[in-house]
This record gives sequence, structure tokens and C-alpha cells, in this order.
Amino acid sequence: MNFELFVARKIKSGGITGKKLSGPVIKVATLGVILGMVVMILSLSIGLGFKREVRQKIIGFGSHLQVISYDYNNSYESNPITNDSILASELKAIDGVNQVQVFATKPGLIKTTEAIQGIILKGVGTDFDWSFMEEVCVEGHIPDFKDSIRSDQIYISEEISKMLRLNVGDPLRMYFVQDQVRMRKFTICGIYNSHFPEFDKVFALVDIRHIQKLNNWDNNKISGYEIIIDDFNNIDEIHQEVYYVTSSKIEEDGTMLRAKSIKQVQPQIFTWLDMLDMNLLVILVLILLVAGFNMVSGLLILIIERTNMIGIFKALGAENWSLRKVFLYLAIYIVGKGLIWGNLIGVGIALLQKYTHLIKLDATNYYLETVPIYLQASHLVMLNVGVGIITLLMLLGPSYLVARILPVKSIRFN
Repeated sequence: MNFELFVARKIKSGGITGKKLSGPVIKVATLGVILGMVVMILSLSIGLGFKREVRQKIIGFGSHLQVISYDYNNSYESNPITNDSILASELKAIDGVNQVQVFATKPGLIKTTEAIQGIILKGVGTDFDWSFMEEVCVEGHIPDFKDSIRSDQIYISEEISKMLRLNVGDPLRMYFVQDQVRMRKFTICGIYNSHFPEFDKVFALVDIRHIQKLNNWDNNKISGYEIIIDDFNNIDEIHQEVYYVTSSKIEEDGTMLRAKSIKQVQPQIFTWLDMLDMNLLVILVLILLVAGFNMVSGLLILIIERTNMIGIFKALGAENWSLRKVFLYLAIYIVGKGLIWGNLIGVGIALLQKYTHLIKLDATNYYLETVPIYLQASHLVMLNVGVGIITLLMLLGPSYLVARILPVKSIRFN
């Protein structure tokens, strides 16, 4: 029989001398690990969920990568490039690229009898991925631009519709200031709300052929390509691949191409999202320290309570390392039980929120209507392994106290 494991089990049940404090101390230490684990799981899942949801909203409006004209024009009144089917095929062939779609943008003014509002028209074609825009649709339906005839449908935000008192089915007149003022009449087919006012106040979607007509472009002229990839974590590598493909392309009129990632288009937002990682790391470290110190104090109490027992075992010939192992077994039991229950409770609460959306948020402040949850099995494994290793390492220190206990004094200890 394993002597150390046998003694550890007896201490856990309150036996082998002592003041019957081991039971409550073990329960308190275990509860500390459970609470720490629950808070860490929820902090990690909410932090990752918030970052992921906000990032998806930004990408929904601007995709992961854009290929546009190589110039110094940073306005939405862009210089055109040629819609080259060969280039599009080469971009689609890059490993990790999911979709390549054309787009064109043009600023204009919406005028009603009561107000005027400036917006950006984003023209899209039949290859556009509507999945995000369909998710955020709150009224009406997404446009259908698959007809050979240019569609007059327009897809506006709820922010703009409330500002100008427009509803689905209403006509909408837009004015464009060029050499002369030009007007286009659209019909509102749908209203979306992404809860991201930086974009909702700006963008409306129309048939790309309207932009081409307004700019006097040929049907093969566009503002650029939008590239959607499979995994955001690979955006830098795919950006380099896209750069190599586009940098060698020079059009007949001398126009060169450049590739921009969404992190370059929206640097402020992604810098803010990166800061969330630091905040999340600080929270996890603080919680881990609190749980660790709770364990350390519990182990110290257990050692002090069992001073007589330690002295007797030393007098009988037990070695310091053997007695240290007794308390390390207790620590492993506490940490293991705390991790199991912490995972069950933490993951349970996270799944409950994910599928029921019980906890709501103020979308005007948080960009989201409910508390977001995103957690993968790999995240849980790394968190558990990290917590287990760090906590047990912290407990090695208190176990050295056993070596400093002298048999003569400890047997008389009360």
C-alpha cells in the first residue's frame, strides 16, 4: 500500500490526530479553486466572444482583405480597376481564401422633405456574400441583384431609417455632386441593424451597376475586390500571398494594384481589440493568484494542524520527502476536484448563456444585444493545464515547512 496516499486519505477524512479542521479547510480551499475556475472560464469565453463578434461585424462591412488601385486616394470616391476574371481566379486559388467578390463605393446625399443625410453607397454584384447582412436584417429582406436588369433596391440601416423616417417599400432619392448634380431613385427593400453605429450611419448597399453608371465606368470597371478567408488567424500570411499575386499586375493604362487587410483599413478598432487581450490576461492572472494563495493558506493550515502527526512519523523514521508527498497528494486532490467542478459549472453557465441569451446588454454601449460566448475545447484544455501546473508549483513552497518541523518539539506541540 502507498503509505503517503493512505495518510493523505485519512487526513482528508479527518483522521490520524488533529483538531478536526482538515474537513472545513479542504472544503474552503476546494471552493476557492472552483470559484476561480468558474470566473476564469466565463472571463475567457466572454472576452473571446466579444472580440470575435465585434471583429465579425467589421469584416461583414469590409471583408478580410481588399484589392484596390495603387494610389494615394483614401476617399470613398475611388479610382477604378478592371474586373479581371484571371486575377479573380488566381486570388481564389490561394489556400485559405473562401470568396472573392467585387465592390464599388460612392458618397451621396439622401434627401427627404424633412432632412438631408450623407451616406456611402456600396455597390455589390451577384457574387456578394449576404450571410452577415442577412443575420442583421431587422425588417424586409436583403436585395436581389441577380437579374440582368439593374435593380433599384437599396438596403439601408435602421439608424438611417429612423433618422429620415423611412420604411421598407418607401422610395428614396439620392443626389450625387459631380460635374453636375445627378439623382437616383431607389426603393427600400430591407433595413439592417448591426449595432455598430460607426458603420450603420454610413453604409447602404445597392446594385454595383448604379455606381458604374454614375461614375461613367464600363461594366468591367470596379473599385476593387473583397476577399473573405476561412480563418482570421491566417490573415497576415494570406495578405502576403495576395500581395505577391497583385503586385505583378499592371493594367493597360498603367494602373497598379495594392492589397490591404482589414487591420490596415480599421487600425483604431483592431488596436482596441488587441488591448482587450491584455485586459483579459490581467484578469486571469489576478484570479489565478487569488486561487493559488487560497490554496497555499489552506495547505499551511493543514500542515500546522498536523504538527504532532508529522513529529511522530519523523520519530518513527519517515523522511521529509515522504511527508511532503502526503500534503502534495492532498493538494492534488483539492486542485483536481476544484478543476472538475469548476469546469462543469463554468462551462454549464457559458452554454446556458450561449443558447438562451439570458443576460442582455445595452447595444448602444457594447455593440451587442447579449453577452457573447465563444470557447473552444483547446481553450479549456490550455486553461486547465495552466491552472493545474501553476497552482501545484505554488504549493511546493509550503510543503517545505514539513522539513523544518523537529520531532522533539512537534510531539509536544498543542
